[in-house]
Amino acid sequence: MLHLPACVLDVLKDLTAFGAAHDAAEPRRDRKMLNLDWPAAEMLYLWVRQARRRRILEIGTSNGFSAIWLAAALPTDGGIVSIDRSADKLAQARANLQRAGLADRVTLLEGEATQIVEGLAGPFDCVFFDADRLSAPDQLSHLLPRLTDDACLLADNVLSHPAEVEGYLRSIETLGLFDSITLPIGKGLNIAVRR
Repeated sequence: MLHLPACVLDVLKDLTAFGAAHDAAEPRRDRKMLNLDWPAAEMLYLWVRQARRRRILEIGTSNGFSAIWLAAALPTDGGIVSIDRSADKLAQARANLQRAGLADRVTLLEGEATQIVEGLAGPFDCVFFDADRLSAPDQLSHLLPRLTDDACLLADNVLSHPAEVEGYLRSIETLGLFDSITLPIGKGLNIAVRR
């Protein structure tokens, strides 16, 4: 069992219930929250904490559910940059992070991830891909010089959307810089660690 502060756990439970009800009623994919499954979120938390990550880039903020998990796993001097194209979702994320007491650890950026990634300085020791899966290979290409020597890459939806994630996984393999494994947790979580 994970031991999270009560204020963080309360927000995460609320967002889980809200996300399930909202997504079931929302016909438009771009308006759904599409949050991580709880077991995948727990795995992210444990991985980031155990690997002692300090500077994370998240591509796909939604309403802040995964950013809260990631921020809770960071040391107090760690930070996250999180990107989403939806101003409405970022406003929700900002409020949810504030409520969880973690807003000071997360910088939220609005816009197209590939364009924003081109201008980020880095360095990042962890990247979580959880948005447009088709553009992930381009984002990875821009990020390579901004990754630390021990960087890890995390990608969700590997088993639920294999055709869309195929290009990203092929990029990881072709680069020859990472060891990777896909875990059958949630919708499929790929973990790639720089050699």
